[in-house]
Amino acid sequence: MAYNDNFIRACRKQPVDRLPVWYMRQAGRYDPDYRKIKETHSLLDICKQPELAAEVTLMPVRKLGVDAAILYSDIMNPVASIGIDFDIVKNVGPVIDNPLRSAEDVRKLRPIDVDGDLSHIIETIRILDRELEVPLITFAGAPFTIASYLIEGRPSKSYIRTKEMMYGAPDVWFMLMDKLGDMVITYLRAHIAAGAKAVQLFDSWVGSLSPADFRTYVLPTIERIFQGLSDLPQPKIYFPGVSSGELLPDLHGVKADVIGLDWRVPIRQGRQRLNDRFAVQGNLDPYILTAPMDLIERQAQALIDEGLESPGYIFNLGHGLFPEASLDKLKALTDFIHRYSESAIAKLRVAEGAN
Repeated sequence: MAYNDNFIRACRKQPVDRLPVWYMRQAGRYDPDYRKIKETHSLLDICKQPELAAEVTLMPVRKLGVDAAILYSDIMNPVASIGIDFDIVKNVGPVIDNPLRSAEDVRKLRPIDVDGDLSHIIETIRILDRELEVPLITFAGAPFTIASYLIEGRPSKSYIRTKEMMYGAPDVWFMLMDKLGDMVITYLRAHIAAGAKAVQLFDSWVGSLSPADFRTYVLPTIERIFQGLSDLPQPKIYFPGVSSGELLPDLHGVKADVIGLDWRVPIRQGRQRLNDRFAVQGNLDPYILTAPMDLIERQAQALIDEGLESPGYIFNLGHGLFPEASLDKLKALTDFIHRYSESAIAKLRVAEGAN
């Protein structure tokens, strides 16, 4: 089978014959075979076994026919290397043994050692680079999102301790942002050196900030991260997470290629807020997958039609897949996206040729 580069082409706003599609958390608990693996292996156990992590990464590519693989990993993996003890607790998420609460806590964080501490992740990427016939996306958690776990000690809805440090101890906050920014740059550069074909920065919870606070406390580090990757040709994606539509106008200076949108922002409006500077990715509400298939297809068709109004569109969800999602519906949705978009693109080219 020929290498499928539609995803890379869409990231670069180049012509495609059909829209590329992949799904955040596409290697996950909606898949019965993955659930079987999880009966005897934790997420962190899987990550530490490169052959198994590669196999889990490959499963949705084989089963769904998606146009990109996303590395099976977790945004918390690199923080183990900088001195944070944590566990991923079922039905909770990351739980930190030693939350950061002071300048001394932050000063103790050490530089990331990818080769020494995270060689299993690098080996997984190398295996996938050999085996995949679609591009491999790898990823990191963005500094605000990672900081929210490190400071709160676990997932939060209010981010009260995080904002307490941000507002009350800005010198400590910016020291932490600098250390996490350095971590992300080093980590993603190592991924690309090992064979990653694109990288995504997940900022799942930064939408909890006002635009003014985002500009002051977070955006400088985001810009520095993408500047630190800008000499590498591989596409870079920034996903500012849920409820982040009001932050989009502030991203114009970010040296990313693609911006991910959540389902609250229409594709057309997202492009307008971004001054059409980037390719866009998204943004079907993942929970539409609970609906009948005809409704799923109608919503997907509307997104495709809007996405095709300008070059550079990647079909995805507005956030990650949830455990109750149907594997069969995902496969049918993927097939529909390919089939419908191929037909729509062919019609557009005929219309353009007639003008």
